[in-house]
Amino acid sequence: MTHPQECAIRSPLKINPLQRLLLLIVLSLIPQMAQADYLPHQTVEGEQPLPPVAQLDVERYLGTWNQLAAIPQIFTLQCARNVQAQYGLIDATAISVINTCQTWLRRTSRIEGFALVLDTETNAQLRVEFPSVPFSAGEEVNYVVTYIDEDYTWALVGDPERSSGFVLARDKHFSREQWQEVRQIVEARGYNSWRFWTTPTTGGKPVSLPLSIF
Repeated sequence: MTHPQECAIRSPLKINPLQRLLLLIVLSLIPQMAQADYLPHQTVEGEQPLPPVAQLDVERYLGTWNQLAAIPQIFTLQCARNVQAQYGLIDATAISVINTCQTWLRRTSRIEGFALVLDTETNAQLRVEFPSVPFSAGEEVNYVVTYIDEDYTWALVGDPERSSGFVLARDKHFSREQWQEVRQIVEARGYNSWRFWTTPTTGGKPVSLPLSIF
């Protein structure tokens, strides 16, 4: 008589390539979503809203940014790697937004929108909208530049409640020392660094890792 375990070995579950791909996606996202959704973020004085930088030079901020780390969001689940944002000038208080990424099916996903500067004192609090996305229109700030280095080579942005957070950089690679600086800034702005995961990027981190390990 054949042992049941031997039967299991001889008769493996058959799944097609698409099912295998979906399974890998789900397994890869479980730790990210668990950390992002259930770990409380660190707070600052009285749970104040995410503070903007004192002054953002909008023209220097334009151009291409690579997302090197972020708090996982439902709308980015399709993105496997190489997440980018391209900002262009429309006028003094409006910016064009083009977000792209490589999907799990190795296709390019692209969405276009715009950002309106709502805080002209700092230029660092904006409203980002994507016309193709239902209910994205509104009047409240949902994009705050809370840190940017003096050379405009990397920035930390998020929403006032810290439910989202994105580490953007001109380059695709950070040294370990730079990652440590990023973690320090993230935590100084009231976030829990466990909520941020690196974004797989060609030429940068090839896999998703928690920011807190740096």
